[in-house]
Amino acid sequence: MTRQGDREEGMGPRRPAGAPRRVPGGSAQPTLEELAQAAPGLARIAASMAWHGASEVVNAYAEGASRVMRAASQGESTAEAVQETTAELRAYLRELIGVQEGSRPRPASDSSTAALRRRGEELLRQSADVSVDVDSHPAYMRILDALAPDEGRILRFLAREGAQPSVDVRSGLPFASELVAQGCTMIAEEAGCRHADRVYAYLNNLHRLGLVWFSREALRDARRYQVLEAQGEVTEALERGGRTARTVRRSIVLTPFGEDFCAICLPLD
Repeated sequence: MTRQGDREEGMGPRRPAGAPRRVPGGSAQPTLEELAQAAPGLARIAASMAWHGASEVVNAYAEGASRVMRAASQGESTAEAVQETTAELRAYLRELIGVQEGSRPRPASDSSTAALRRRGEELLRQSADVSVDVDSHPAYMRILDALAPDEGRILRFLAREGAQPSVDVRSGLPFASELVAQGCTMIAEEAGCRHADRVYAYLNNLHRLGLVWFSREALRDARRYQVLEAQGEVTEALERGGRTARTVRRSIVLTPFGEDFCAICLPLD
């Protein structure tokens, strides 16, 4: 173990505690608060460099952290140890990535921004080119990859049969009610889904993809809610809600985007 006052490998001789340290050029080292703020950034730089194959950066950072901990355990000034370690790691990283002192590295986002701009320009060029004819939305292929087979059945059912009823169950006064059950529906059973118990996960995914919408509007034909409101899921929720429980009628509909998707991607006949 290195004794206090000895010179460690890769470090300069120790100075009296509290003596200000100068970096090349004569500028004073930043305050402890500034160094504490800089340390997480240096850790991120080290992790980024390691991801690109420079694992020695991680080793240097770990060695520096150990050095600070040793200083604290031996009663030395941790502020001084932090200053030394931070300055050395910064200088090492600058040398490794070829950045000169005082220079400003080019932001990493510049290249990605330029690539996005080129793609946007190409998109607008195609929109003005009458010879380019795209017969479907480019997202449709990715959407098909993100659908479960039962979700395809639900989409086809909505495209064929139109909007479907759903109900919420609430209890309490009209302006101070509590939600007991939400979005109860028979759409999975009527669409012939193999896993009807997963209907809420299916509907949430379809909504996430922009294919269906949970409308607050009720269907005009009130008779379509009678069978739904007699289902066990709804009656049990009404019992839990007590004397003031009631159903609030909603509907599940295809969005215009969903209608176009079904018309192009699904066999509806």
